[in-house]
Amino acid sequence: MPILDQSNPLPFFKSLYHGFNARLGSPADRRDSIEDILTYAFESFERGVEHAPENLAALACHGGCASCCTIRVAATAPEILLIARAIKSSPKTMEFELSRKIAGADRATQQLDERQRMESGFACPFIARDLCVIYSVRPLACRGHASFDERACIDALAGRACDVPISALHMTVRSLVQNAMQAALRDAGRAWGVYELNQALHIALADDACETVWAQGVDVFASALIADVSLEEMAETFDALKAHIA
Repeated sequence: MPILDQSNPLPFFKSLYHGFNARLGSPADRRDSIEDILTYAFESFERGVEHAPENLAALACHGGCASCCTIRVAATAPEILLIARAIKSSPKTMEFELSRKIAGADRATQQLDERQRMESGFACPFIARDLCVIYSVRPLACRGHASFDERACIDALAGRACDVPISALHMTVRSLVQNAMQAALRDAGRAWGVYELNQALHIALADDACETVWAQGVDVFASALIADVSLEEMAETFDALKAHIA
């Protein structure tokens, strides 16, 4: 498992990129690539943030605090498909309730940009009693959003002007892991963008063939694509990174 040197992140990215490539395998490979690459992604993220400087302040995030769970969540296709699996394998009453809440969240937020989404205060459909019901399979975006000040998060949620002290380390590790995964997905001929979670999950839950079609190289979540940075720009960045680690 790679370890991040914050003064030189390229070896970390290189190790991740090759690790994802190995886990994607060939189209004929019968392994569960979604499970493989996300286990690797989540473990790499945890290992990356474990090796923080000793003087890093304690995080304020804890179970029972869902202050940040109104922001837009961007997720890759494998993350979306893994969450959809978890929902479909839950008890039928829970599956129905989560599907209903996701559809409602999609209708309420689909036309909102990132700032409007937060200002709306519309809670994530996976929050119940301030706890995340899909915590074990939550996306990298959620794992990488960590605060040092709970009060600042509450003030921001309430609309009071406030700079929330976010862990730069968590954001950096999240970006490196996610970008290495995207680069490997792109090289494997899979859809590799990032998508708005509610809208993409609504698609995945409505169509049982999504996972199979995605594995064939079709961008099943194209309508939910987040295009803050174009795919062309991201592709250029990934190619530049790969040139440096070749």
